[in-house]
Amino acid sequence: MSDQLFSVTNQNVLVTGGSRGIGRAIAQGFASRGANVLICSRSQESVDNAIHEMLEAGLKVSGLACDVSDPAQIKTTVAAAIAQLGHLDTLINVAGVNRRKRAETVTEDDYDFIMNTNLKGAFLMSQEVGRHMIERKSGSQINVESLNTWMPLKGVLPYAMSKFGMQGMTRGLALEWGCHGVRVNSLAPGFILTDLTSKLWSDPTMLAWNEANAPLERLGQPEDMVGTAVFLASKASAFMTGQTLYVDGGFSAGCNWPIPL
Repeated sequence: MSDQLFSVTNQNVLVTGGSRGIGRAIAQGFASRGANVLICSRSQESVDNAIHEMLEAGLKVSGLACDVSDPAQIKTTVAAAIAQLGHLDTLINVAGVNRRKRAETVTEDDYDFIMNTNLKGAFLMSQEVGRHMIERKSGSQINVESLNTWMPLKGVLPYAMSKFGMQGMTRGLALEWGCHGVRVNSLAPGFILTDLTSKLWSDPTMLAWNEANAPLERLGQPEDMVGTAVFLASKASAFMTGQTLYVDGGFSAGCNWPIPL
């Protein structure tokens, strides 16, 4: 980096949900900028596959299997990450799940499946890493929210609720931990083309709707999240905490309507 203000070189970074999609893009983005990155995902197979592909691309990344819906796994994963890296500078909470259903058809299992990963798991991960950061009096945590916290979408109510909860968690932790030198912010992606959403966005009607309403007139790519994540982890955002940055192609700027101009 020519400007150290935005440097994450030699940072020790833990990325949950780091084996694919947005999490993987962020992990690769940090690794390519000299950070020591450890990813975790629910299965060892997904972790191993992602690491193998990143190593082939010349990126040095390590990983551990961790289902963040399991509190016991969170504790052992954070302890192992600290033992391996020495300390943690940045936590990026990306792991998330969803089930698209009408609200009246959501089962208790659906609700628990989503909340246990997206909100409870994220909080317990933040808490476990936070204790370590408080002790060191330094650290940055970045939570990956959703455009749903600006504009809830139909058919994903528990998911939207979990992300609203994450936004509240971000602000609350920032309020409590700022005096310990720990910053907590959120990154809220818009509509991003990933393996999990490719079927949805292959629908021409959906694609046309996005292009008509997003000022940048395109879907986001996972790599579009890297710059904001690096900024939130670097000294460039040293006086920022408790904030949500929408990285959504301008979707949250307003609503286009079919009136001739």
